[in-house]
Amino acid sequence: MRAGIVTVVVALLASCTWGTADDAAPATPSASATPEPVAVTPLEAPAPATVVDGDDAAAALATSAALLDAAPVVVLAAAGDVPGTLTAATAAVALGAPALLTGADADVASELARLGARHALVVGDVDPAVLPDDVVAVAVPSGAGADVLSATVGRPLGEPTPVPAGGEAAAVRALAAPEPAVLVAEGATATASADPAATPGDQEATVLPPTTAVTVPGVLALADGPVPPAAGATLRALGVDVLDVPGGDPRATSAAVQALAVASPETVVAYGSSFAPADRLVHRVAAARTGAELPGGGQLVFPAVEGQPGKRYVALYGTPGSGALGVLGEQDVPATVARAEQHAAPYRGLTTDTVVPAVEIIATIASAGAEPDGSYSRKRSVEELRPLVEAAGAAGQYVVLDLQPGHQDFVTQAQLYTDLLALPHVGLALDPEWRLAPGQVHLRQIGSVGIDEVNATAAWLAQLTRERALPQKMFVLHQFSLRMISERERLDTSHDELAPLIHVDGQGGQPAKAGTWAALRNAAPPVHWGWKNFYDEDVPMLDPAQTFAVQPVPDLVTYQ
Repeated sequence: MRAGIVTVVVALLASCTWGTADDAAPATPSASATPEPVAVTPLEAPAPATVVDGDDAAAALATSAALLDAAPVVVLAAAGDVPGTLTAATAAVALGAPALLTGADADVASELARLGARHALVVGDVDPAVLPDDVVAVAVPSGAGADVLSATVGRPLGEPTPVPAGGEAAAVRALAAPEPAVLVAEGATATASADPAATPGDQEATVLPPTTAVTVPGVLALADGPVPPAAGATLRALGVDVLDVPGGDPRATSAAVQALAVASPETVVAYGSSFAPADRLVHRVAAARTGAELPGGGQLVFPAVEGQPGKRYVALYGTPGSGALGVLGEQDVPATVARAEQHAAPYRGLTTDTVVPAVEIIATIASAGAEPDGSYSRKRSVEELRPLVEAAGAAGQYVVLDLQPGHQDFVTQAQLYTDLLALPHVGLALDPEWRLAPGQVHLRQIGSVGIDEVNATAAWLAQLTRERALPQKMFVLHQFSLRMISERERLDTSHDELAPLIHVDGQGGQPAKAGTWAALRNAAPPVHWGWKNFYDEDVPMLDPAQTFAVQPVPDLVTYQ
């Protein structure tokens, strides 16, 4: 390892040339000799998503590893040295080089070897043991002033900029090449020159080689909170933009979705544990890149971002062309869309959340007869349903397709509507009341379904959503008694592509409905909740204010 680190002396810089540690003797080039500039080399195929977490030193190391294949020049500072980190950040952006922090168990030596580093700008008190023997070190003090730093990096820099405590990440994020501001800790005095006494006796001072800035294409950084300053400096040095994603889900807000759609990154580096795991983030980014949004904005059915409104839904229930099955079918398509909006409107004054109008369309209808396939379920065709599905989407309304499968299984029936479920604004509802066991007939028995069939349907829908990079989908389970879904506690709620919701379908007197609501919520899996208002069967039917007085406030209110 190196016995010492060469300290830059501004007075000597004008007469110094740069070299490597294995030079036998200082070279004396002719006046016309110009060293070839060096530049970092990005990874040819970085991982589609990298989640960076941990302390500042670990984040700096992970950023370098995620983006770079080689870096002839690196910038080093000691972890915990705030003035030194600011100096290192300025230098890194000016040089187009990565910034690394030593200490805090960061294996900087291995990263320098991997990068093939030949020169290191060492800021402040850095342990020389981290430097391989063949790395030429150039030292500057923590808090170096513009003259020192400019002479060292071989180019002009911007104005000195004081940085208040706690503002380091923001200040680094604002740095811009090729002449970044010189960041200095607020209240500190910038060091105007190095200390000549610190220079080893007769060793000639060494300056950095000229560098060429490289912009790493196809990369976008995501941040749930501040990016650690050294890692942020490397991003700025490589021309990588940072997108703020509060909560760690890029699908959550319209702003994030549209920013990703515009940037269309091939690789993301995400700062914050909320983004983990990386494989999930890959799918979230793929969906956001499409730019397709749900009614109400963003790609989450029920976003939960601090400081942002959530979503609630108010829907008409039924099937087109049949008023006997619900209010949805009592009018034509344009009037249905208008009526859905009329039902949603009174709820907007009752909540700060976004209220989205919706329609829940019975796609397969429980029938008294066996039907030609013996299913006791009449299928509406995709083309029959498409006019309302498309009109609702054009009006900014959500659509749920409801299945009443009789003797067929829910997966088989859901697959019949793949073309509609492939639309961004269409979700799925399962109605176990109409799922018959062998020998059962509608209206003689109340149907039920086993949890394995429910979970298989959820898995299929999640896979469709993931493979087609669609926004999240509402996944509704209708229920008014516990026995309708056996082993409900095993409901798989892990699919990131789905927003599961139990829709409580109790009808009649309000005390009875409240009892059903409480019974179904007891020991329930973690889901959202829906409430149904029946025009004819409820005694009395709740008005909007009374409906939103139900606790917890329903996420979906349906009218039948």
